Amino acid sequence: MNARPAILGGPPAFDEPLPIIRPTIAPIDEWEADLRAVLASGIVTVGPMNGRLERAVAEYLDVPEVVAVANCTSGLMLAVQALGLPPNAEVIVPSFTFAATVHAVVWNGLRPTFADSRLDTCAIDPESVEEAITGKTGAIMATDIFGVPADVAPLARIAEDHGLPLLFDSAQSLGATYRGARVGGFGVAQVFSMSPTKVVTALEGGLIATRDDSLAARLRRGRDYGKNTDGMDMEFVGLSARLSEVHALVGHANFLRIDDLVEARRERIGSYQEHLSKLPGIRYQAIPSDRTTSGNYMVVFVEADGFGLTRNELYEALARENIQTKKYFHPPVHSQTAFRQWHDGRPLPVAERLAEEGLALPLWSHLDPATIDRVVEAIKVLHKHAPDVRTSLTEDGAG
Repeated sequence: MNARPAILGGPPAFDEPLPIIRPTIAPIDEWEADLRAVLASGIVTVGPMNGRLERAVAEYLDVPEVVAVANCTSGLMLAVQALGLPPNAEVIVPSFTFAATVHAVVWNGLRPTFADSRLDTCAIDPESVEEAITGKTGAIMATDIFGVPADVAPLARIAEDHGLPLLFDSAQSLGATYRGARVGGFGVAQVFSMSPTKVVTALEGGLIATRDDSLAARLRRGRDYGKNTDGMDMEFVGLSARLSEVHALVGHANFLRIDDLVEARRERIGSYQEHLSKLPGIRYQAIPSDRTTSGNYMVVFVEADGFGLTRNELYEALARENIQTKKYFHPPVHSQTAFRQWHDGRPLPVAERLAEEGLALPLWSHLDPATIDRVVEAIKVLHKHAPDVRTSLTEDGAG
């Protein structure tokens, strides 16, 4: 890369925009026959391909039940609904999470109570959860952040002590482990995403893993409007959240490679961290020794005093280099327009700091290592020229 960044007159690091994500999809010749069979059969939703995907994931996770749904958000909505909580009951959630976690609570007529996170792991802080419990608390929902599992054990103890169900928004953690067990069998249910940004994609889709047979049966009815077994009477108000057979077969083809896809992401994250480790003001999410990550995202936290630029300034400067990044998760949910009405004023300093400092860099399982080198070099050059970059951004009104 040129010694001067694009914002100071040098050429951009990439001639064409580098996206933050590209889905890694199994070669079409591995699933084309299934696609032709589905289209010929006329059974295009919740058929044998759904069943095959559910069984494969259940076996891998060592859980008795997996329910495939249209997307993770609908899975979260249905899982929360299945708890049967009274209207306006409080559900404790992290504020440092994707908004879908809280969507599922509000959609069910419940009230989110926001808890803070840990600065090291970025996960919901069990101490903050305990402090947030009131007589109106109906459940706890934790999030696996960036593919790293939440701290299950203390959350489970808190839930048991207070007689509360525990759910996990595990959208990003399919393929991760906690204390030697694959994530999927903890709490009442764990809900995964198979969207294009995830390690294993179905193009779009979601999976609900549970050890509760009766819950799984309800979820299967819930994904089909809430129909009873004969399909004529609606037992409850569910969703149209069925997964198409086409999405299921693509998801299955990709799922068969899950261990390789996870390992490839971890290797690329390791490469980023190795090359950026000597830069001041850059830190990473901690992964405790009792868990492993799915490698879903490569996130750096930018401390302006050390790096020379704020996260927002680095975001803008990398955009000039044709490098797409994302502010994860910004703003924190408790300050978002749709949800701030439920924030009780409880201080959430860690969530706010994480939201101000976190920046996801381009990552996918087949990302060329040479591309990582170019992204890293761009970041190093921006750090080297930080004072001039900051001045230029300020003059442009982008800082």
